[in-house]
Amino acid sequence: MKRITVVFENEWLLVLDKPAGLAVQGGEGVKVSLDELLAGEYSPRPLLVHRLDRDTSGLVLVAKNREAAGVLAPLFSGKGGEKRIRKRYAAVCAGVFARKKGDIRERLVVRGSERDALTSYTVMEENGKFSLAGLEPGTGRMHQIRRHLARLGNPVLGDDKYGDFSLNKRLGKTAGLRRLLLHAAGLGIPPLPLFGISRPLDLEAPLPGYFAEFCEAEFPGCSGVRFPSAPSQPPWPEQSEASFRYR
Repeated sequence: MKRITVVFENEWLLVLDKPAGLAVQGGEGVKVSLDELLAGEYSPRPLLVHRLDRDTSGLVLVAKNREAAGVLAPLFSGKGGEKRIRKRYAAVCAGVFARKKGDIRERLVVRGSERDALTSYTVMEENGKFSLAGLEPGTGRMHQIRRHLARLGNPVLGDDKYGDFSLNKRLGKTAGLRRLLLHAAGLGIPPLPLFGISRPLDLEAPLPGYFAEFCEAEFPGCSGVRFPSAPSQPPWPEQSEASFRYR
């Protein structure tokens, strides 16, 4: 029985640690989705206020009612003024970055229209072949981090859409790499007194086991990593049921 960790929960919202391989929403070819699993566990049905790619692991925030969704969704889109929910990611990328810290400001085409997009990054570890980066998107375009890193020349390892396909294939044989090495490691939630949050919340999700093992092999010690590296739940198998547990 595969489990989804509940990182935080109160009367209005829920933060989960989603395994890689589990789609957030249903659709063509999707047999199991987080949205459907939540509908089976909670009543009324919780509402998604942001998305993670199917192959990206990590933190997902869900509203438990429409009132909460109406407040939380703008905090992800940047329409909440000074208050916004900050998302932090960890990624292992191909190659070495030209700059160890910077902002990627590359417009991206979304549904046929060019949109502004911003991703800030900091290189935390490198070994001449790969780099471990911490990232914070300033906007929320589809596949933004993956597309920005690919344009920079440092695609995420295991990315089967924007990545270095020959490198991915080679790493599959030599290192057993089968997953996208992109993890939503942190969520920073501002005070929301209306929803029982009186002080800022800084939530974190450990790197999944396969991700942590790759980092330990390529970046021994990982002394500069801000994100937790203890093994978390394994990737999501298509035909599994789910249950929820608290950390």
